[in-house]
Formats: sequence, C-alpha cells, structure tokens
Amino acid sequence: MVHNKPCIVQRDRTILLETTHAEFEAAREQLAHYADLIKSPATFHTYRLTPLTLWNAAAAGMTAEMICSSLQSLSRWDVPAALLEEVGRIVGRYGQLSLLPHPTLEHSLLLRSEEESVMQELKSKHSLVEIGVQFISPNEAEVSAGRRGVLKQELTRLGYPVLDHAGYLDGQYLNIFWAGERPDTRRSEESSGELPEEADQEFKLREYQQKAVESFRDIGGEGGNGVLVLPCGAGKTVIGMAAMRELQCETLILTSNTTSVRQWITELLHKTSLSVDDIGEYSGQRKDVRPVTVATYQILTHRQGKDDEQPHMKLFNERRWGLIIYDEVHLLPAPVFRATADIQATRRLGLTATLVREDGREHDVFSLIGPKRYEMPWKRLEEQGWIASVDCVEMKVPMPEELKEACGAAGKREQYRLAAENPSKLLVVKQLVDLHKGAQILVIGQYLDQLNTIARQLDAPLITGQMAQDQRNEWYKAFREGDVRVLVVSKVANFAVDLPDASVAIEVSGSYGSRQEEAQRLGRLLRPKQGENRAYFYAVVSEDSREEMFAIRRQLFLIEQGYAYHTVLAKPPGSVDLRGISGTSRFELSRGKEASWR
Repeated sequence: MVHNKPCIVQRDRTILLETTHAEFEAAREQLAHYADLIKSPATFHTYRLTPLTLWNAAAAGMTAEMICSSLQSLSRWDVPAALLEEVGRIVGRYGQLSLLPHPTLEHSLLLRSEEESVMQELKSKHSLVEIGVQFISPNEAEVSAGRRGVLKQELTRLGYPVLDHAGYLDGQYLNIFWAGERPDTRRSEESSGELPEEADQEFKLREYQQKAVESFRDIGGEGGNGVLVLPCGAGKTVIGMAAMRELQCETLILTSNTTSVRQWITELLHKTSLSVDDIGEYSGQRKDVRPVTVATYQILTHRQGKDDEQPHMKLFNERRWGLIIYDEVHLLPAPVFRATADIQATRRLGLTATLVREDGREHDVFSLIGPKRYEMPWKRLEEQGWIASVDCVEMKVPMPEELKEACGAAGKREQYRLAAENPSKLLVVKQLVDLHKGAQILVIGQYLDQLNTIARQLDAPLITGQMAQDQRNEWYKAFREGDVRVLVVSKVANFAVDLPDASVAIEVSGSYGSRQEEAQRLGRLLRPKQGENRAYFYAVVSEDSREEMFAIRRQLFLIEQGYAYHTVLAKPPGSVDLRGISGTSRFELSRGKEASWR
C-alpha cells in the first residue's frame, strides 16, 4: 500500500528522506536517534543504519521495537521484513554480554552471557584466545583485568558490544562544590536533586545540563563511562565540572590545545570551590600535576624521535585519578586510545559537539570511552535561545581560466589546494566584511599563504600555530573586548576558543571533507548574542572544482543537525545574488560598491 510518508526504507540499511515533504523536519529528528546522514542532495537525503548507530540508540534507551516502529511510521511503503529482522538482531546484541568482577580471582574479570549460543560463537574466535580469554563454562569466560579495554575493543569489532559492570576505582577524594555553595549542604542537596537555598543562586545548571550529568551516572548514582554530545556554546565545560562535583574525586582533564587548557582552569576557578593550588596545567609550557590537572592531547603524545617512547603518557598514572574527562573526544589521538585501554577501571567522560571522526575510529570511542549517554540537538537549543541562530551560506566563486588550466594539469591533491587558494575569493571576502561592518568577524582557513594575503588586504591580525600562545591570547582578548573587529585565523582556532561575540565566520579553505571541522568552525558562532541572537556562516568555495566536491561532504553533519546551506553564485566581476536565501532578498557584491541587502 502506498502512503504519503516522507521516507523510503531500503533493504541495504539506507533510508531516503524527501526534503520537500511536509513531515521532513519531524522525520529528520527521529532518524538522527539511530541513523547517520551520508548524502544530502537537494531532493532526498540519504541515511544509513549501522551497528554503531543502533548500539548508541540502545545505550540511550531505545529498543529494537521502538526503532522498527519509527521506521514503519516514516516509510512510504512497507519496510522490508528482512531489514526489521536485522535491526532486531543487531540491537539485540547490545546487552547479551556482561563484564563482571570475578567472584574469587582478584585480578581477573568474568565475561558472561545468558545465551549459550553467543559464548559458543565467541569460543571460535582466535582473536579472543590471543587476548587470553578462557572459557570456563557454557555461559562464562575468564580474562585478566589488565585486558579489559582490549577485550571491549575486540568484542565491539566482532559485533558483540559488552556491558561493562566490572566496577571502578574510587580515586583520591577531593572536595568540590560550586562557588558560593556551602559544603555541608551537599548531602541534603544530593537527595533532593536541586541546589540548596544557601547556594549561589547566580549559578546553577540549566535543565538540559542537569539531564546530561544524570545520564552519566551508572547504577548506584555514581558516574561510570560514556560520551555526552552537545553543540559548542552549550556549556560542556560546566557539565564536566558538575560530574566532578558529583564524584568528589581527583580528576585528569584532557583537551585539544593550550588555549582550551587555560579556559578550563579559568572556569574551574570561577565556578567551583577549587583554588589555584588545586589545579595544575600540563602543557608544552608547564608541567604541574595537581589534584585537578588539565593537559593537552599533544603533550601526552609528544616524543623526541619517531621510535622514542612518549614520556608524558605517565600522567595517566601520576595520581589516583577518580575521573578522566576527554574534552573534544572526537580528536582523541591513537596513542591516547591505547593508554585508555589500560585504565578501564577509572571512570571516563567524553565531551564533544560531534561523534564524527575522520579516521573511522568511532568504534574505539564507543568501546573505550563509552557509548553515547546523552545528545542535545543543536536546533532545539537554538529554539530555546541557549545558542545563536545561524544562517549558513555557501558562496560559489568561479575560477580564472589560467587557474582552471593549472588544475587540469595537476594531481588530485594539488587540484584541491589550487581551488582552495583561488585568488578570486579575496574580493568576496572583502565585500562580506564590508556587508557586516561593526560585527565581530572571523576569517578562517587552512593555507598560510592565502591567510597572509587576506590579512594584509583586510589590515587584520593573523593567528596561526607559529604564533606564541601568549600573543594569541592577547589578540583573542582584544577581539573579545571589541578593540579588534576582524581576526584571520588558521585551524588553531577550530577548537575550544571562547570568542562569544563572534557573529560572522567566513571559511575560505578547510581540511578536505572534514565534517568535524565544519561543525567546530560553525561552533565558534554559537554563543548567545545580544539583540536578535543571530550569526552568519559563509563557506567560500571554488565553483566546479575538487574543492566543491569535498564541501558537500563537509556540510553533512550540520545538515543532519537541521542547518540549511543556501547556495549563492558569485558572478564576475564579483556580483553575488542571494535570492536563493529567500524569494525577496537580493545581495549584491560588485567592485567599487558597498555590499547591501535590498
């Protein structure tokens, strides 16, 4: 029977969602819970069900019946029975295996399943024998506690994610409470779930932040493991601090760069009872290990030579940490995964705006940090006014004939770079800056020669990785205080740079098809704004080029979150028509004239 529904669900686990359907938005929101967006052409968006998307849905409380019911309610035709059976089988595997403390052997764990057939199948896997798994009964196997992480990785790879109930070390006790909160009221406050009247009423968690913290708790009300997914500007740092307050333990915080380290330290000092003596910075500049230590991923993975050891990995064992927070967990380097596999008895919390990893290691985040425990849709926070509303515009710029010829003779990598550094982009950038006079503007790019040229033409500061951290901080401070209106920045500003008043971002080049980079760059604009609470994100792309192909992939994650990219063609000598944004608006850019809406 034919129904007027928005989706076509196919046997190969792909789902086509009609973009012009009246129920498009509602369907998109449902699909985001258990499927990944993989293509976004104008008429139909393509989603795919994967074991990982289904297991994350299961970890968040969805059953196979709920997922199948959602698919059937959205599907224009009957969902293939074989697909419904496959969804049931994949989701059913989540929870079939449990990892438990061994009742008699101190340094061993017990792997258990109620299904003898599952253990029988695992018994034939040579990789488990290599890990040291010993099958002792039809339902149970033993394994060394030191192999806990490696076992979880391998079981996930084999298609049998394990529920880890083996327990956690408490870590060294550390009294942490909110600034202004009386410590002797914590006990009664925990039972009520609300801040006491004696607390500082100027600061308390938003409702969604409280729900995120609660989702991290395991049985018994203590935090265990998992990843919380919220957009930039939603207060992930506050949520991490709330988890520390819940657990009352010494904490190691890992983040993406020194700027982020210092922002964490500032927030901890401002919002909690911790003093400067309690908090240490562990970075390229300083090596202070304190009860709460904030470190960069880069320093952990640093080594003198290619074959040398990574001496700073010892930080994982420097103190009896009760919690490790992985900020920007989607950036976790491979060596940190290996170290994390060895510390599965320590509670782990991942914070991120996107679970997308360009290296395909989402499975390792799932098995070693934990499943997705909570996700707040970007658009929902926008509707509630907690983050800014953003208009996304893709500006397509033609390439000069000589550049087209150079691309035709170049290899694929060089084709991308030539298109990304298209000199015609400069006129569009200058006119966009003119259009948004008075706004706080970031011009973001990948290639230093291009950025140097733009910075000179705009008479604006340029921040790159070659600039000393202290000098970067000075420019960021000048931007925040309004003394500098335009900053040109390289990829060093992709992550964890707090520039709350930035309301315009102009992306002139990027890391190929990096979806996570696109999400992080748009995230620079999401802090709430005065007035209309609106921001503008422009992706300037060379038309009919290899760069344009990668731009389509870059935009996938944000489209999945509900953002619409309006495409605008810049015609020589630089006029741009923005009628694609709305039927009545026109945006003109032309040489020698001020840009204007009319």
